[in-house]
Amino acid sequence: LYIKKSIIKKVTMFSKATCPYCIRAEKLLIERGVTNLEKISIDTNREQRAVMIERTGRNTVTQILIGDKHVGGCDDLMALDRAGELTALLAD
Repeated sequence: LYIKKSIIKKVTMFSKATCPYCIRAEKLLIERGVTNLEKISIDTNREQRAVMIERTGRNTVTQILIGDKHVGGCDDLMALDRAGELTALLAD
């Protein structure tokens, strides 16, 4: 199920370059039509780790926010997709 890119919310993803969960989550988001993905690397920008913890309450990557809503990590994102709820979250 795809959404026109004009109605997709901004997605922010805290990640690490070598994290397989981060790669999998990014792939799913792109498959769902996300073109405005802000990837924040906490391995090359260590200060962002503290920002991630403050915004999400979690200290592991990947952490994903759709708009201002924290949806969790890769497993949480996949569960939302399987339940058919991801598309609605991405739409305005």
